Amino acid sequence: MPEDKPLWREEFSVSKADERYVSRRQLTKFLTLSSVGMFAGNLWILGKSWLRKTKTYQRTAVARAGEIPVGGVKLFQYPEQGEQCIMVRTAEDSYVAYSQKCTHLSCAVLYSREQNRLECPCHQGYFSILDGSVLQGPPTRRLPRVVLERSGDDLIAVRMDPEA
Repeated sequence: MPEDKPLWREEFSVSKADERYVSRRQLTKFLTLSSVGMFAGNLWILGKSWLRKTKTYQRTAVARAGEIPVGGVKLFQYPEQGEQCIMVRTAEDSYVAYSQKCTHLSCAVLYSREQNRLECPCHQGYFSILDGSVLQGPPTRRLPRVVLERSGDDLIAVRMDPEA
């Protein structure tokens, strides 16, 4: 009795033993297409970086010079509503301001007057009050600094400086 083969077996020309092997032509085709795809992706990223607009910041008055005591803190929103920042008066004529978002998991950082540092209570990350650099903890990046200018008695936020 002859063996009955399904109809699809006759129409499908590749045998099961041959499908395990990849020919040189198939490998070359795969590598070429993968390389072209990666090249196109890199061109896309390059084009997007060239066309990216530089962020502009609005000058915003955030405090009056005498309203915060030495060692005091003021919270304000900059550069947009909902972007919480913290300003500390470190000396008679010295003010520093940073984003209040911890660079680890975005918890709010708080000023510790006793330790003279900014602290993230979520994971015990500590930042220098002088430059926002990491003193201890899980954060690996410094806090973005708000660049302040003084105009008379007004303290004006000029821009955010992530590298300062």
